[in-house]
Parts: sequence; C-alpha cells; structure tokens
Amino acid sequence: MGMAEPGSRKRGWIQRLGERWGVGPWQVLVILLVFACTGTTVLLLKRPVVAYFAGNEQQPVLFTVLYYLLILPIYNLFLLIYGALFGQFRFFWAFEKRFFNRILGRKHPK
Repeated sequence: MGMAEPGSRKRGWIQRLGERWGVGPWQVLVILLVFACTGTTVLLLKRPVVAYFAGNEQQPVLFTVLYYLLILPIYNLFLLIYGALFGQFRFFWAFEKRFFNRILGRKHPK
C-alpha cells in the first residue's frame, strides 16, 4: 500500500472488517467473539473425543482422516449455534452459505 495523503486517517482493522462484512464496529467485535468461542469449543472437544475412540493408544491414521473430515461440519454447526446465541445468526447463516458455495464450486449472487 502507498502512503496516505496528508490529512487522511488510516483505517483500523476493525473498520476494514466492518466495511468488508457490511457491519458496524461493535458487530465486528461480536462476530470475532463468535469465531473465538467456536474455535475454543472445538479445541476443547478434541481431547475427549480422541480419548474415547483411541484410548491411550496411538491414534490410527483412519481416525485422524475421519476427524478432519468431520470437524468441518461440526465447526460450522457450532458457528451457527454461537452466532444465534450472540444475536448474529443472520450474518453467520449468510457466511455459511457463501462458504459452502465456494467449496462446492457454485457461483453465488453478489
């Protein structure tokens, strides 16, 4: 990026995210909180799930592959749950639709 013109203010990262997502600064913070809660929940669930299926033994390769395949829908489900709890369901529902459209190679309307 080039130098800012004299008299212009540099935008902060929260403002840039808000513009990208079409939301205000407080909503950006709530959305980031939803992402943080979702990631933490998935992280905290991993150890007991692995212990249940693998016990004290080495994780089988098949389990590792299945875990990474299944974590995507589980993560997205928690994203919607936390989004609803924090009043941002509409944002995360649209986020999920865009995400899965990209994965499936579908064009999405702007």
